[in-house]
Amino acid sequence: MDRPPLNTIAVVGLGTMGTGIADILARAGREVVGIDTDEAAARRAVAALEASTARAVERGRLTEAGRQDVLARFRTFPDLQAAAEADLVIEVVPEDYDTKCQVFAALDTVVKPDTILATGTNALSVTRLAADSDRPERVLGLHFFNPAPAMKLVEVVSSVLTSPEAVAAVTELARELGKDPIAVGDRPGFVADGLLFGYLNQAAAMYESRYASREDIDAAMRLGCGLPMGPLALLDLIGIDTARTVLEAMYASSGDRLHAPAPILRQLSDAGLSGRKSGRGFYTYAEPGSAETVADAETPAGDAGRADSRPVSAVGVAGSGTMASGIAEVFAKAGYPVVLAARSEEKAERAKARIAKSLGRAVEKGRLSETDRDAALARVTPAGSLEALADVDLAVEAVAEDLGVKQELFATLDRVCKPGAVLATTTSSLPVVACARATSRPRDVIGMHFFNPAPAMKLVEVVRTVLTADDVHATVREVCGRLRKHPVDCGDRAGFIVNALLFPYLNNAVKMVQEHYASLDDIDAAMKLGGGYPMGPFELLDVVGLDVSLAIEQVLHREFRDPGLAPAPLLEHLVSAGCLGRKTGRGFREYARR
Repeated sequence: MDRPPLNTIAVVGLGTMGTGIADILARAGREVVGIDTDEAAARRAVAALEASTARAVERGRLTEAGRQDVLARFRTFPDLQAAAEADLVIEVVPEDYDTKCQVFAALDTVVKPDTILATGTNALSVTRLAADSDRPERVLGLHFFNPAPAMKLVEVVSSVLTSPEAVAAVTELARELGKDPIAVGDRPGFVADGLLFGYLNQAAAMYESRYASREDIDAAMRLGCGLPMGPLALLDLIGIDTARTVLEAMYASSGDRLHAPAPILRQLSDAGLSGRKSGRGFYTYAEPGSAETVADAETPAGDAGRADSRPVSAVGVAGSGTMASGIAEVFAKAGYPVVLAARSEEKAERAKARIAKSLGRAVEKGRLSETDRDAALARVTPAGSLEALADVDLAVEAVAEDLGVKQELFATLDRVCKPGAVLATTTSSLPVVACARATSRPRDVIGMHFFNPAPAMKLVEVVRTVLTADDVHATVREVCGRLRKHPVDCGDRAGFIVNALLFPYLNNAVKMVQEHYASLDDIDAAMKLGGGYPMGPFELLDVVGLDVSLAIEQVLHREFRDPGLAPAPLLEHLVSAGCLGRKTGRGFREYARR
């Protein structure tokens, strides 16, 4: 027999999330019973709905009559007895098991026998809450994402006790609300937060170790991965105390050290510095609840006090692949004469032709004038030997990601390049100092990690070794400014900032599939819809190349010796089978051959 529709819905807890859920439900024609023991919270929820519907009227998305109907469907009450006639109750009280258990125990005595009880938890065990209920088959998880009216993802969480009918009913409701529901099992963090919070925790640990500044960590992930927010700013938005609770639950379940909350999360939350809501977390805010950051003791002072830089008038790029030609294009467009040195004249000419094609596309799209295209191309001089780099002020290596190959090239650059020339490697995973030690001038060697495609991506990771001279570092930062790139400083360790945070997240996504917890499509959808990622992890893995991804994972594992960083066996098996992603026509998915 079909279950009757969920027309009357109670929302218990009228904080930010509860208010957002109530807004969605009332606009979708449901009768909404808002319950909160705090009368001020109830008033704020009503005011928020009044404000959001007023904006909708102003923007032509809702009529005034429709607005009045929405407002009439939302009523607030101070106790759980108001949920007596609800078809569904959604609990969004604080992430504390005892608190939630008390709510569910009270609801058991109030609601109808067939009322579905949903918890909004993203960290606590749905199974445990269900087991403590009188009717565990009607208990499930319904995890909305913040801000609930805007975010499309809803995770529908089943325990082993949940009835399929209850799952079907709330899944249909989510679709009627315009959301994209995915079905997941009961484990801390579910899909989206299960991947997201491990990444956030590593970012916090990276900051705590003073490896990079908070601004550089956040800028690196925004500009290098296209994320809407950096990880430390996101932790402040979520709430550092909330993040710590989620990670504690994840660690209790997985035992993975990558889920053990970074000590700084405890220090900040114990001090009451929980992020935006308190006015201070990793950043300092204009006032509690404000999104406006204000300068504090950790705010960078700009380039004041940096060493003087070396003059750079001519640049050399060693290599002939996609990255080398892209970097040469960036320098040429910025006005630098560029020598593009390859292993043969033919390879160098092909690389210049690739630059010409790229510049031509920029003209077609209206991003570059024909005059500027011609001028940029004229600045590129192809050469079939590294000897042509004798007079450059900055030599940038962009050859294969093989340490032996790079060391041999740097030994040649050491012999060929004039004294005082800056020698830069674009490696994304190898030790920069190993390249530096292949020369007689390690103080002149630095990392300049551009991101692909170099003409489009704004980020450059500037990697100092323990031997790099101050004026070399200052020179590269100044050059990045002229290139209109955003430099971030980091030390010489595996993965630098971006790959050290990105690839463990990708590896954990592979583990989820390997463990049959969720499908490729659901995981990709969860991270795009729930995390704002431009690509899901499996889309990205197939684009990057599974072999490249495996190599980076292996480097990270060797460097940090953490069992949680060991490459997922499924990734290793696919690479062994020659399934490397789009470039071979098959990776985690299959692709049409061109």
